[in-house]
Amino acid sequence: MKQPDRMVIPSTTLNNGVEMPLLGIGVHTPKQNNEVQLAIEWALEAGCRLIDTAAAYGNEREVADAIRSSGIPRSDIFITTKVWNEDQGYTKTLRAFNRSLERLGVDVVDLYLIHWPIKEHRHETWKALEKIYTDGRARAIGLSNHYPVHID
Repeated sequence: MKQPDRMVIPSTTLNNGVEMPLLGIGVHTPKQNNEVQLAIEWALEAGCRLIDTAAAYGNEREVADAIRSSGIPRSDIFITTKVWNEDQGYTKTLRAFNRSLERLGVDVVDLYLIHWPIKEHRHETWKALEKIYTDGRARAIGLSNHYPVHID
């Protein structure tokens, strides 16, 4: 893949000091083979450096393939993935995270999120994310699709 000239990608600083690119691509469930991989390859070629995926989308392996084929150093790509609803709870979240790492072909993700608020599991799921973060396996953790009422 042809690499763009080194460009400045705007970013924001998360609460823990991690820099997150503001230009990225969110990938969802593919409709055809290679759809996700091609989209990510094109986005990376265009200068995107953030990839937002989720275990529930079933495309983490395609994300890994696209990153590998891009030739762009892993350290230059910000990977976000999420724990799915049925995998919430302390032990289940830890197992789900390990599966995501395996599918993504990485030892660390840049941002790991709780995909949706599940009231009965929220505290244990968050504790699992804190452990993942403390262990250095996610550079940052957070929430997705949560409204203030869920956070309060």
